[in-house]
Amino acid sequence: MCSRYLVVSAIVAVAGFGLNAYAQVELEGDVRLACEAVLCLSTGSPPQECNQALRHYFSITHRKLAQTIRKRKDFLNLCPASQQTAPMSDLVAAQSEAAGRCDAASLNASESRPTALAPEVFTVSNRMPAYCEAYLAHAYSDWARVLPRYVGVPERGGYWVAAKDHAAAQRAWQARIRAEDTAAAGIARR
Repeated sequence: MCSRYLVVSAIVAVAGFGLNAYAQVELEGDVRLACEAVLCLSTGSPPQECNQALRHYFSITHRKLAQTIRKRKDFLNLCPASQQTAPMSDLVAAQSEAAGRCDAASLNASESRPTALAPEVFTVSNRMPAYCEAYLAHAYSDWARVLPRYVGVPERGGYWVAAKDHAAAQRAWQARIRAEDTAAAGIARR
């Protein structure tokens, strides 16, 4: 198991202890779900035990994105560990801002922009939004193995894919570019 995940696990486990280091407190209800969600959102491959906490977290929605983010942060802040240290507070802020918005499909949708020369043609930026970088690269997160990866270049139809699909997608993109370049060279020779 990754050491980052263990660090976060230890911090959340310690959260239940007050000044008396020997006291054991079992968290219940929304407080327990909030602490579980903090842990589960810290990894790109959460175990099955995370399903209930993640389902609860992602069920918190509002008509406006900013309100959804605020309500999700309020929920995560129910966990006593969420405000114990600056890194934990930063983790909760990053999670509430980015969780569910930094996978390949979401990045392709949110980072798509019309081109200046042809507004009906869109490009997908190869730069991750700052909120995703803060979330995925946080010291208490374990996303390295599943971090979304960019294929190609924006000017030639690049896009984001899941880490496991990157090699195959890159080969397919390169084959498409070769075919397009060959076809364009054939038209230019005529």
